[in-house]
Amino acid sequence: MADKLRNSAGMTLTILIGTFFLLSLLVFVAAAVTTKVNLGNVTGGVISLILLLCTMFHKPVGEFIKNGLADHERKKLVIIPFIVICIAVITAAAISVMMIAQASKAPQESMTVIILGCRVKPEGPSQMLRTRTLAAARFMEQHPDCVCIASGGRGGDEPMSESEAIRDILIEYGISPDRIIMEDKSTSTRENFSFSKELIKERGLPEKIAIATSEYHQLRASMIAADNGFGECYSLPSAHTQLFLLPSYWIREWYGVIYEVVF
Repeated sequence: MADKLRNSAGMTLTILIGTFFLLSLLVFVAAAVTTKVNLGNVTGGVISLILLLCTMFHKPVGEFIKNGLADHERKKLVIIPFIVICIAVITAAAISVMMIAQASKAPQESMTVIILGCRVKPEGPSQMLRTRTLAAARFMEQHPDCVCIASGGRGGDEPMSESEAIRDILIEYGISPDRIIMEDKSTSTRENFSFSKELIKERGLPEKIAIATSEYHQLRASMIAADNGFGECYSLPSAHTQLFLLPSYWIREWYGVIYEVVF
């Protein structure tokens, strides 16, 4: 009786874990289909698939690990991947903690706002661009003396520059056009900050900045801003990414942060 209960509990646990990894895989696939294939959804999808297969075939996987550890010649086939996985998990966890810390670093005083652009669709600004701009608009309502730089050029498939879209959204939310400085030449985050730095110097604006971007992007954005001569950077809250897209963008950002550190 006890053995039957243990087997039943084990089967239930296996089904629950397998279902979780299957749903995780579907989330990454949905993100790839909805937006585009990137390192985030590919990495997440591959990891989810591997874990799903390991759950489905946990007995032969367990036997392989057990036999590998018992066999001196095959031990490295188990230990080396284990070490690599541990390093990857620790690195991902450390970067994630820093990402959360930077995203939580909200400004408490007036300063120059830099809104980082993102895609403008044929039918209008993307939801991500709207949430970034709304976060800036809220801050600007609380600090009537601050101005913002709407930063972002026009891609080949965009009906208008990202800067123009940001300006229109801000005006829609009641921000005066006099408080909006247009930067419509940049094509990357690095250019966003480089060109914005020039405008800040030309206009004599405060060099202390609050960055309006998606929460997952705040850490890397602050790193790039530092490379362009900005000091301490703050993050505007409420720029939330759609929940089913967040895992893909979050994982992709791990690669971006590592790239910034290494190169």
